[in-house]
Amino acid sequence: MVNRPVVLVHGWGGSFDTTWKSSGLVDLLADAGREVIGVDLLGHGTAPKPHDPIEYADLTSRVLDVIGDRQVDAVGFSLGAMTLLRVAIDHPSSVNKLVLGGIGRNVLDPRDEAAHDRLVDALEGRGDPDDNIARLFMQYADSPGNDRVALTAVMKRPSRPFDPTELERVTAHTLVTIGDKDFAGPGDPLASALPNARLVTLRNCDHFATTENFGFFDAVLDFLVN
Repeated sequence: MVNRPVVLVHGWGGSFDTTWKSSGLVDLLADAGREVIGVDLLGHGTAPKPHDPIEYADLTSRVLDVIGDRQVDAVGFSLGAMTLLRVAIDHPSSVNKLVLGGIGRNVLDPRDEAAHDRLVDALEGRGDPDDNIARLFMQYADSPGNDRVALTAVMKRPSRPFDPTELERVTAHTLVTIGDKDFAGPGDPLASALPNARLVTLRNCDHFATTENFGFFDAVLDFLVN
């Protein structure tokens, strides 16, 4: 069996260390004999943190740099999952197995502009203090090592939903895994639109708890190792 490296990509406001190392997934994959490669997306972790939203129009370059000419398995959460999905569309031979965590219907539907603007307002100091989701985003943005202005620029980057016709170009075996309480769900529309995908729905799990959910770990390890 070919033992491909596993690329791990975090979500908005996270990093390789705070998302994957701290949760223990890196150690679990290492115990299973898998080489792990971490990526910090632009604006996050150890990556540069520009303040111009246009700089974040394409987040795939740092992932493609670490993949090089190899084929990898890959795990992404939220923004990281969207980025890996774009890699799998544009460079289908680069990804053998793909885990998309914390995304679902949201990547196919037009963006909810009102909800998006509420988050940007909160990050720029104009938010509603009673908006719990906005408050959580602010907590992530203000975590040690983060640059709130850079992360706000990430939120304001040019973006568009994925077209189901382009999802047909994905050749990777894909696992869509999302909590049943995740605002990005449900996962069925995304899993159905991908040619070779299955869905695992995490019970009693919201978006922010996904990467520390034991069901998520079990699904990822079963998919990648077996």
